[in-house]
Amino acid sequence: MDYFFNFEKLAYVKGGRPDGCILCRIRDEDPEAVDLSVYRDAFFVITVNLYPYNPGHLMLFPQRHIEDLREYTAEEQRRLDHLVRETLNILDRTHTPRAYNIGYNMGPAAGASIPHLHLHVIPRYPNETGIADLLAGKRVLVESPLETAKRLRESFEPLERELAE
Repeated sequence: MDYFFNFEKLAYVKGGRPDGCILCRIRDEDPEAVDLSVYRDAFFVITVNLYPYNPGHLMLFPQRHIEDLREYTAEEQRRLDHLVRETLNILDRTHTPRAYNIGYNMGPAAGASIPHLHLHVIPRYPNETGIADLLAGKRVLVESPLETAKRLRESFEPLERELAE
């Protein structure tokens, strides 16, 4: 089933969002925040992007509210490196993308709509752009972000157990 997903991100960026840092609210399991997290540990949360560019679009963010990647501790950086590799392995199995975009938008001038530092992992697929993207500001997704989160939670469970030991 394909989902015709209407992205209202512009309204969100212009103020149609809850007060406070949305990633801190997700971290704190605030019931008013849409929580699409698929993994948590003492250092990081991994969540499906509520406004995904593609199916499987994830964000990895530190538990600590920081705004610059130079603020990572050495331990956080090691954990992040491991989580990125494991995230790619999981997405390879669950979504079989052909490539990835991985990166930060650090600061408003770089396009960061959330100040809490977060790393985007965006699976890329052949022939992504459709006519709906170009004409209507909508994207056709093969999977809703809610279904992606449900499916990926199961895939991240072994990693969560491994790192808890």
